[in-house]
Amino acid sequence: AAALPAGAGGATVPVEADAVGPYERWWLHLPDGAAAPPRLLHEIAAFLGRCQETLAHRRAAGREAADALGRLLTDPAPDRESGDAATAVRLCGLPAAGPYRVIVADTGARHAGLADGALTELIAHTTPAFSAVGHLPDGSAFAVVPEEAAADLAGTWPLVAGCEPDIPLHGGLAAPAGEPAGLPGALAEARYALSSARETRPARSFLADATHLTTLDTLLTGIPAEVRTAYSRTVLGPLFDSANASTAALLNTLEVFLAHDGSWARTAEALHLHVNTVHYRIQRIEHFTGRDLSRLRDRLDVWAALLCRADPQDTAAATTARPARSSTSPARRP
Repeated sequence: AAALPAGAGGATVPVEADAVGPYERWWLHLPDGAAAPPRLLHEIAAFLGRCQETLAHRRAAGREAADALGRLLTDPAPDRESGDAATAVRLCGLPAAGPYRVIVADTGARHAGLADGALTELIAHTTPAFSAVGHLPDGSAFAVVPEEAAADLAGTWPLVAGCEPDIPLHGGLAAPAGEPAGLPGALAEARYALSSARETRPARSFLADATHLTTLDTLLTGIPAEVRTAYSRTVLGPLFDSANASTAALLNTLEVFLAHDGSWARTAEALHLHVNTVHYRIQRIEHFTGRDLSRLRDRLDVWAALLCRADPQDTAAATTARPARSSTSPARRP
């Protein structure tokens, strides 16, 4: 997956193998192109191609156990026992105890079936002590790797995705699971992180780590856009459409009011308005939404609706750039 340095000389020959996808493709590179005749290079590449075909067939045979594990982990049956998961883990060649990390990857409906090759290449670069790669019933690919391999995944992801730059490779990484019984929950967490990756970077390759979804705005990125829009429209009511100038002014007041922790004085100062004007606008907002903004629960509902109304890509960028505020910061003073 690693590209050759820009301007590197020598000779490079593709290794042809029908059993592998674009993410697993090998290349034979000779730094000194004159050191061997072209015919010899192509013969070596053909031999390597047969070797890769053999390796791919061996992996396909072992992938049946991983596919079975994927079906088990997505089984909603309430009577599933941890012993079943432990047996499936053992059949995949995984250790009886973790910590494990679960990864889910997808290349979209137009390029279905490529994600398992991407995960295979990703894992090959991290050289874990154990791994299992398989398919889930919905067509996406998943992998189980040891906890220590997770540190290298984020850095390796762009290299693997670069093998097919025109295809967004999205992934989700779950928090560690200590035992086989925790793998179903870890898989659900990884799939939610995958949804977040799709929503925040729809046209770019991205691996979302569930352990980084620690704020309300990042957590909401894993919810489908249609659900977010419906919730925002329901809670905000007439304020949802900001095309009207008066509605836009109320929305802006609401955002500033919540950003300043419900402080009338600081909201008025930020908007260059009289405090009475802020009171009047908040009363109008409460009338339209049916919420009492003096109550924390109602504020949270409205704040979530505002976040759902925002573009997840903007939310991700704002979260990355947002500095932490201490409880003694001037921005938090009444």
